[in-house]
Amino acid sequence: MGYYQIMQLVMSILFAILGAVMFHFAIFAVVGIFCNKKYPKTEKINKYGIIIPARNEEAVVAGLIESVQKNNYPQDKLQIFVIAHNCHDRTAEIARMHGATVYEYNNPEENTMGFAFKYLFSCIERDYGSQNYDGFFLFNADNILDKDYISNMNDAFEYYNHDSVITSFRNSKNFGTNLISGLYGLYFTIGCRLESRGRTVLGCSTRVQGTGYLINSNLVKKGWPYVSLTEDWEFSADQILYDNKIAYCDAAVFYDEQPTTLKITWRQRVRWSRGHLLVFYARFIELVKKLFRKDTKHRVSLYDITVQMLPSPLIFFVLNILQIVLSLTAPLIDKSVTFHYVLFGDSMNFFTSQGMLFSLSRSSTS
Repeated sequence: MGYYQIMQLVMSILFAILGAVMFHFAIFAVVGIFCNKKYPKTEKINKYGIIIPARNEEAVVAGLIESVQKNNYPQDKLQIFVIAHNCHDRTAEIARMHGATVYEYNNPEENTMGFAFKYLFSCIERDYGSQNYDGFFLFNADNILDKDYISNMNDAFEYYNHDSVITSFRNSKNFGTNLISGLYGLYFTIGCRLESRGRTVLGCSTRVQGTGYLINSNLVKKGWPYVSLTEDWEFSADQILYDNKIAYCDAAVFYDEQPTTLKITWRQRVRWSRGHLLVFYARFIELVKKLFRKDTKHRVSLYDITVQMLPSPLIFFVLNILQIVLSLTAPLIDKSVTFHYVLFGDSMNFFTSQGMLFSLSRSSTS
């Protein structure tokens, strides 16, 4: 076996290992397609705080507040909090006009949504006491709630005895605006149905994606520490590290406004990617260590979030580039291999792991 065949074998093994590590994603997807977790109706009416961070959201914040007020849930058990964060418009004024309790916070150095949450929870603790609420819903100002959203989330919250974070189905407000918004809507639908639903059915923790989730008030009695670019990733990782679970309620639907331009899409994806890498750097080693501890309770959930934390697109990209470079240098090292064979001898499929496996099988039998 020559250099080229050895290189192809090693790369095939690496891709196979990555595929095996992530194979359980396919199981969750199949289960999510055919199964769903339904929660029995409860008579218990819990008291909730509705958390809404808003930065220059005068055009949409009233819509979310009104959708909360129109929910089929006792309004005396809900209190709406809006944090007007680094605003330069009438967001705070409009929120107050619609009956919300509003706080304003201006600090250009603290501009992520996590800082808005941090400041607002400190104000709630000071003025009301976080323990006066059973839980808190976290939203974006541009969200809209289905009329049964809160009651369905309350059913799930009671089902898990307040011990689990509950996330919900993220639908799109502007699915039909253009191709970009439609693809975003499809992306989040797939995420909810093929990721979160299967995990919950099989008893594995899912993760929160953005907003639209419910937490026990005990989680914020000492404040909100998650202020990174992707505080949802950071929060999810810590919940599983601390042996808490994150469950999904498919019946609770909220609507989110999606980007409609390439400029906004690019900026958002770059921010998400940077935030993901930062959380990977900060949490990955701790997750791996916890995975091998004897006292770990939810080992499958921990393994799953650890694998999700991997920057897998970057890993696959690097491996493909490495395979291409090694293939193109093969004729310089192994005189029996020609550039023509490298480029065209494998049916032009050496850019994929399938092509590498096909090449290896042909080479080993020739």
